[in-house]
Amino acid sequence: MPGKPGETDALGDRIAALGPWFQNIRIGGRQTAPEHFLGDYPSFKWDGFKHVLPADLAGASVLDIGCNAGFYALEMKRRGAGRVLGLEPDPHYLRQAEFVAAEAGLDIEFRQLSVYDVGQLGERFDLVIFMGVLYHLRHPLLALDLIHEHVAKDRMLFQCMQRGDERTRRQEENPGFEEWSAFDAPDYPKLFFVEERYADDPTNWFIPNTAAAEAMLRSAGFTIEAHPEREVYLVRRGERHYAVEPPPAIGR
Repeated sequence: MPGKPGETDALGDRIAALGPWFQNIRIGGRQTAPEHFLGDYPSFKWDGFKHVLPADLAGASVLDIGCNAGFYALEMKRRGAGRVLGLEPDPHYLRQAEFVAAEAGLDIEFRQLSVYDVGQLGERFDLVIFMGVLYHLRHPLLALDLIHEHVAKDRMLFQCMQRGDERTRRQEENPGFEEWSAFDAPDYPKLFFVEERYADDPTNWFIPNTAAAEAMLRSAGFTIEAHPEREVYLVRRGERHYAVEPPPAIGR
């Protein structure tokens, strides 16, 4: 904020010029989105699940897919992570992320790529962050398959908006063709398709219930290790329990 009368708020002007912001990040005593409709987002969410990650990430490589303004990439770097790479397809958010990292004095690399482009990276990361992206995708299971096949080495921090029934169950492994009733059960894994828009966002496409979110993670080859919040999971890369053709490295 300005000091003496007549002084300009250069930092505040730069933050405003880069708006609007979806992530509220503190820079030099200022906030990028202090009036966020969700509150102090994503800080208040992070406080609820940050304990599932090591406090010391020294030497770990981290890939933040759909990093937005870079909140989680910054937090990983502050925990001592070595190489941190943020991917963001939206040039607006990418400019914000580069600005925030520069102001924080943190060495974070950013690239304008989407989750469908991860095969281009040609490397695996100790920790993949995939938060708040899946329901914005028209091909969500492909995205999880690409992460498993091309970039996940060990663990992934995952979050996806969920709606519908919150109970979880594994569906019967191989029901007969005549079985219909199971699909009517509220806790059956379901993806709700949004044809137009939801919450004024035209990029909200597929919203799973809890059972579907967990089933999709398992189907892509991930094992759930922790579920600290309703929509947040820490998973470990494993082997798929059935054969599936590896997804292509799109863009090569």
